[in-house]
Amino acid sequence: MNMATMMMSRMMSMSPSSPSSSSSSSYSPLATQSLSAPSSKPPTNLPFRTIPGSHGWPLVGPISDRLDYFWFQGPDTFFRSRMEKHKSTVFRTNVPPSFPFFRQVNPNVVAIVDCKSFSHLFDMEIVEKKDVLIGDFMPSVKFTGDTRVCAYLDTSEPKHAQLKNFAIDILKRSSKVWVTELLGNLDKFWDTIESEISKDGSSSYISHLQNFIFNFLTKSLVGADPAFDPDVANSGPFTLNVWLGLQLLPTIPLRVIQPLEEIFLHSYTYPFALVSGGYRKFYKFVEQHGKEVVQRGEEEFGLSTSDAIHNMIFVLGFNAFGGFSIFLPTLLATIASDKSGLQARLREEVRKTSQSSSTRLSFDSVKDMELVNSVVYETLRLNPPVTLQYARARKDFQLTSHDSIFNIKKGELLCGYQPLAMRDGNVFDEPESFKPDRFVGNGKELLSYLFWSNGPQTGSPSESNKQCAAKDYVTQSASLIVAHIFQRYDSISGNSGKITAVEKA
Repeated sequence: MNMATMMMSRMMSMSPSSPSSSSSSSYSPLATQSLSAPSSKPPTNLPFRTIPGSHGWPLVGPISDRLDYFWFQGPDTFFRSRMEKHKSTVFRTNVPPSFPFFRQVNPNVVAIVDCKSFSHLFDMEIVEKKDVLIGDFMPSVKFTGDTRVCAYLDTSEPKHAQLKNFAIDILKRSSKVWVTELLGNLDKFWDTIESEISKDGSSSYISHLQNFIFNFLTKSLVGADPAFDPDVANSGPFTLNVWLGLQLLPTIPLRVIQPLEEIFLHSYTYPFALVSGGYRKFYKFVEQHGKEVVQRGEEEFGLSTSDAIHNMIFVLGFNAFGGFSIFLPTLLATIASDKSGLQARLREEVRKTSQSSSTRLSFDSVKDMELVNSVVYETLRLNPPVTLQYARARKDFQLTSHDSIFNIKKGELLCGYQPLAMRDGNVFDEPESFKPDRFVGNGKELLSYLFWSNGPQTGSPSESNKQCAAKDYVTQSASLIVAHIFQRYDSISGNSGKITAVEKA
């Protein structure tokens, strides 16, 4: 396995890979308050509490927390153990990277691990998102052509509206071909899987899946077939994996060989030069073959050519390719490894709704597949593609958890650990269990508390917030993929990263 694939594989497994893999916490805050959006006037019947925990001694505290996070505990145990120690879902700690290797990075955070507190991270009146996509650490802007792309801009910055609306426009126009390209490339993916199973008895599908993701996204978002440039077609997924990995590696616990990982992988920022050739090649591809989209960025949104292209590459490579590469293997593994009869239920719903295997699937047709959609949502709840959400206090405000009120000072960095927030027992029944029907019927009300996209599932992306512009495209595309499986097959078998058998319909 090459280094780029290893980094992406580890990114895919940063959150628990099995719905029941995380142990239940012994601390559960009292369920005395209903969830609500952050308010300047929190409920008066909750007690004020000083935020427990500390950042420790200078240098010593951050290094100790860094070793726990990367080496001795791992992220899940790191946050759970501190929640239990302080008997609080809000506490102070340090999140790497940190000094001495990252001199300009302040690892001090206020950690948030419950659903109610978590919602404050998306209230743009009280928090800002400037340069905190992955915490106080920001990769070199050379990775994005010396451009601060939209993901690093706060909503108060004038250019944010231009770039966010540009991204929304790209998605809107891609809708004309999105489903066609997704299903067409999905058929090629499954043809390859069937061929390998027939030949070798199983198929390790990650690289094939990434080729599928890269091809359909490039055609949909850029409006160009990667085959126009064979070099880009062949190297595109590898280039994006390395590009992503080099930016994120200082923050990713690979859990491989220690202490070598700490010494060689988490102690440095990595130079853009290692991927500059591939990135520039892809930039030229977009410039040459995505002229229509680039021109709209210039004429309709007032962007320069370079701003339009670098932001488009970030949306395609970081947000879409990176996000799907983490989420879809988890979704496939959840379905392929299930022994509870879920596949039979999904098959029945898909075929009842679509009538026949020849019926063309669409975003509209999958809206009526409640179980399919619920399985997608439940997978996102238990295994969010992005595990950490950050925001910096725009002003002094009061943060409300289920059982306490905390004073947050202007400038403090909030760090929400999403896998625990989405396992909040005050919101979700049997929170550690995978329940495929959780969001069916009245369960749809819980979508207001499903945070995986920098906002709730019921939210709407706009220039005034930081919610993922492609939020609905992600969930609907995932539902299309599940529906397509059960139009084509009676069942599939496998585990994380491998399909071992398929039974054709």
